[in-house]
Amino acid sequence: MKAVFWGGESLPTEIQRLLKWKLSTITPLVVRRTLLNTGFRLVRKSNDWCGTWGKHMKSMCFKTLKEFQKINHFPGTFQIGRKDRLWKNLYRLMAKFGKKEFGFIPHTYVLPQDGKILRQAWEKSCGKSRWIIKPPASARGTGIKVVHRWTQIPKKRPLVVQKYISQPYLINGSKFDLRLYVLVTSINPLRIFIYDDGLVRFASVKYSADMSSLGDRYMHLTNYSINKLSSQYTQNEDATACQGHKWTVKTLWSYLEKDGVNVKALWRSMVDLVIKTIISGESSISQLTRTNQVSRYCSYELFGIDVLLDHELRPWLLEVNISPSLHSSSPLDLAVKGPLVRDLMNIAGYQIPCKLSQGQQEELSDRLGLNGNPLCFDRRLYTTALSRDERVKHSEQQQNSREEYLDEILEELTPDDVRHLIQSEDELTQSGNFIRIFPTPDTYHYHEFFEAPRYYNMMLDAWETKYHKNRQE
Repeated sequence: MKAVFWGGESLPTEIQRLLKWKLSTITPLVVRRTLLNTGFRLVRKSNDWCGTWGKHMKSMCFKTLKEFQKINHFPGTFQIGRKDRLWKNLYRLMAKFGKKEFGFIPHTYVLPQDGKILRQAWEKSCGKSRWIIKPPASARGTGIKVVHRWTQIPKKRPLVVQKYISQPYLINGSKFDLRLYVLVTSINPLRIFIYDDGLVRFASVKYSADMSSLGDRYMHLTNYSINKLSSQYTQNEDATACQGHKWTVKTLWSYLEKDGVNVKALWRSMVDLVIKTIISGESSISQLTRTNQVSRYCSYELFGIDVLLDHELRPWLLEVNISPSLHSSSPLDLAVKGPLVRDLMNIAGYQIPCKLSQGQQEELSDRLGLNGNPLCFDRRLYTTALSRDERVKHSEQQQNSREEYLDEILEELTPDDVRHLIQSEDELTQSGNFIRIFPTPDTYHYHEFFEAPRYYNMMLDAWETKYHKNRQE
């Protein structure tokens, strides 16, 4: 049974004393509140915790997790969380599949190694282009500048230089970006959810394309951490209002719809961008996860994906945050992030450590109306061990075309297949305002972008194709 994140009756004391959450220096207040409402005990010093919300760790540190402990990261997600690695991974796919599929990130140069080709591009534009410079691994707007002169670029230290999108879509004369919240619950098979709301962050000074304005960070940068310091910044206390310098994504959709924009098509193009961005890091993350994880139970990750719209309403990927801020400084922030954290915790499915006797479990199961169903963490559900027959099935099906595997892969489900399907279906029952965008019955065409065929992605594709209209069956 999960430690269900409800605000109703509290759990029995026997269970509550097992629910320990290890606080880190970055555990957001909204996460703490959600946990306390659920009956978790917040601890600072304990090796016995079952959940924590912390900074990204080095991949090998994941080996120290116990099989019932869950953390809010996967090994290796810096592959998309660092600006230099993100470009490298997307550029690799762009070179293979073309700009039409992967040209949604502004052309990027990683210094010092790309110094010569950047100089050539610079000279080609005769100094008329604008560029944005960013440290490769910073957050919250640190070290970001818009420049147009070669002398403004530091040459010695690591840096990311990106073509600046100089014709952004404007609302009330101001530039803005969108923060989308994306939850990945599994890497292999890949399962991606997107939250149905998010944040829209406006620059606090009206936009001008004039070269002389490039030094104005409040005009050209949309980061909240920068603009909140502007004397012109105005708060928006109402999650439903089109006012101030921060809106919700749902409010933006209403605004654009009234303006005649096809919001459904725009949303589809953003979902496409999100799926391809995650796939660009899938191969490395999958490998590091396989090497360093003790159990499939131990990880999930919430990404903050920042997107900018240009004057043609084309979405551009700005960056991927692997520790997106859940700081809720206003009622608007709380209206988005409070329900988001609740739904995220339910999908992640924290479980009760297996420290109760069989008799205690049965008695508590009856008391909670679970009709004798298992109460505690069951390691068998998350094992990665495969039998010989299962390994044979994997290698045979990975050779098959889609037509063939749709026909055959679900014919005889192995115990390992069933374990994966239980997890996948269980997440869907808890998804709340998160929408699963991969796998769906229509996402099989993304399989070509993976480095190699993935058996579990094929199986879930077959499952979705067959049962998405009738999950009860």
